[in-house]
Amino acid sequence: MTVTFGKIIELGGQPLTGGGGPLICTPLVASDEPSLLRELDAVCAKRPDLVEWRVDFFSGIADTARVLALARAIRERAGKRPIIFTRRSTREGGQPTGITEEQVLSLCEAVCATGCVDFLDYEMSSEARHFQAARQAAQRAGVQLIASFHDFDGTPPGEEIVARLVAMEQAGADIAKVAVMPRVIEDVLTLLGATVAARRRIELPIISMSMGAYGSLSRLFGWAFGSSVSFAVGDQASAPGQVPIEDLRLVVDIVRRALAAG
Repeated sequence: MTVTFGKIIELGGQPLTGGGGPLICTPLVASDEPSLLRELDAVCAKRPDLVEWRVDFFSGIADTARVLALARAIRERAGKRPIIFTRRSTREGGQPTGITEEQVLSLCEAVCATGCVDFLDYEMSSEARHFQAARQAAQRAGVQLIASFHDFDGTPPGEEIVARLVAMEQAGADIAKVAVMPRVIEDVLTLLGATVAARRRIELPIISMSMGAYGSLSRLFGWAFGSSVSFAVGDQASAPGQVPIEDLRLVVDIVRRALAAG
């Protein structure tokens, strides 16, 4: 049996591995410093492979000094666990922040420069000049850029999903990510098929998922189709359809052993 697994994500020249399955990432979505650090402690106790700080949930996002101080605190408490820094825009399902895109870019550059984060997530739907500014800021700091696209309204045709992932590679991203909303269960198959097709077209690791109730299937099994990371709930969900990290680990282990036996 031939099974397509996700490409290995490397950090500092060393592969990050998820024990034969996907890397498991858990989000941090608290709105203030004490709550976020408590959330981080709860999340780290469950041993995720990656942690994502969704800074658009943070009430102090407009205060760069507060963000930088919290980034350093997260880095210290997370230990060697890699950190993704993400500001999700409202057009792609994020929280309102009240700051301009230029301010977002300045914040991303400042955070990357601290050395406290390992990955920067930036949306491919942004203006090309903004995306390239994010890419350059990440490169200067030695941070990997995750180009992302989120559709909370539906699932584009498979060819369009593949084209978006190809465009991310062409734009200079290090990792390509797409998340879509299924309206019918067949949409999940569209996402999984596009992941397989894109994995054959591009060299980048791919992160792909469907969201919502149907989409939970992709979070559980999408790694077997080529998605390198699955997002799971450590303490609080950042998107619909995320499953608890314990449940994800259990299913991944069952599927991994079944595939090995086959």
